[in-house]
Amino acid sequence: MPTLTLPLPFQALTGHRKPHSSLSGWMALLAACLLWWCAASPALAHSSSNSFLALSARDGALVLRADVHLRDLDLQFDLDRDRNGEVTWAEVAERQGELQAWLTAGITLTAGGKACALAPVDVLASQRSDGIYLSAEWTLPDCARALDAGQGPLALRYGLIFAQDSLHRALLRVDVPALQTSAMLSPEQPEAQLQAGGGSALQVLQRYVVDGVWHIWIGIDHILFLLSLLVLAPLVPSRQRVTRWAPEASFRTVFLQVLAVVTAFTVAHSITLIASVMGWLNPPAHLIEPVIALSVVLAALNNLLGFWAFTRWRLAFAFGLIHGFGFANVLLDLGLPARDLAVALGGFNVGVELGQLAIVLVFLPLAWALRRTAFYRVVVVAGGSLAIAVIGTWWILDRMGLL
Repeated sequence: MPTLTLPLPFQALTGHRKPHSSLSGWMALLAACLLWWCAASPALAHSSSNSFLALSARDGALVLRADVHLRDLDLQFDLDRDRNGEVTWAEVAERQGELQAWLTAGITLTAGGKACALAPVDVLASQRSDGIYLSAEWTLPDCARALDAGQGPLALRYGLIFAQDSLHRALLRVDVPALQTSAMLSPEQPEAQLQAGGGSALQVLQRYVVDGVWHIWIGIDHILFLLSLLVLAPLVPSRQRVTRWAPEASFRTVFLQVLAVVTAFTVAHSITLIASVMGWLNPPAHLIEPVIALSVVLAALNNLLGFWAFTRWRLAFAFGLIHGFGFANVLLDLGLPARDLAVALGGFNVGVELGQLAIVLVFLPLAWALRRTAFYRVVVVAGGSLAIAVIGTWWILDRMGLL
């Protein structure tokens, strides 16, 4: 069986200068499987599945708008008739009547417990940073009159996509004179009660903390970047052979390395999150998203090729600044209440940190327990870094529109 000669960093990770053929074959098979997996699963290249809802006032009436990504519509309607892996607007237009009826049935707005009649308009195509969306608007004269007359609270219920994708979320933004609020709807919480003023400051804080936790947990690119920077923390170059990795003897040293990476990432993304939300600096999303993917690739390659000039906490800080803009894009899409801007911003950032902390608390004990094993060096560090580099490269190409 022909052998695959691993570069020096792979030899260091596995502990062999000349790897055995079984290990070489395993690495070749892993690389082939990863490439096939990414090619067969283009959804990996996309960000989390979100729809966007907006309730606003226009000419004395309430207007509800829904934006749903074409790829999500394909899950429901199998729109890609020619099977070329891409849904076109022509394929959508052929089934416009079905789509309009489906949208109207899946979104319900009530006032005082009574459903408001929806007057549909033609569906349109709209462009967002992650692709083309189908957009539909409805006028709600009944709800507008009920709101003016104070006939009970408004409630919005959303039931699209959840059956096909349990990770799907709908981001609701309400901007009418009597209501300034936002919400995130999920399979577990498909309905939002729309209160005047958006609720108390404590309610706003709680809502955005939950939103922040959820965003970091479904932000696969952020998680892979962080794990790429942490995976070598329990290993050190062996004193006997520099080309080998040895387990770190001191848990305190490992903990401090992890703390340095997490702190640098937190400080960096907090800086740009605040700067972007406050409107001081707003780079376009179509530039930020590929750079976030690039950060994932570089962090993984740092483990495989040893760019030791980039100390891991410095890499975390440098690219954490970019990830902060990604967090800000989500937060701005979710909507921020003008009255409680600082509370909402702080809550979202706290939620991101809590979600990040939960990931670290799961990773650190496992990494410490497995650090002496070949499984950790070969499968987790070498194989995991290779997988992350391949997925990150796929993200870059997709986000630049090259796939």
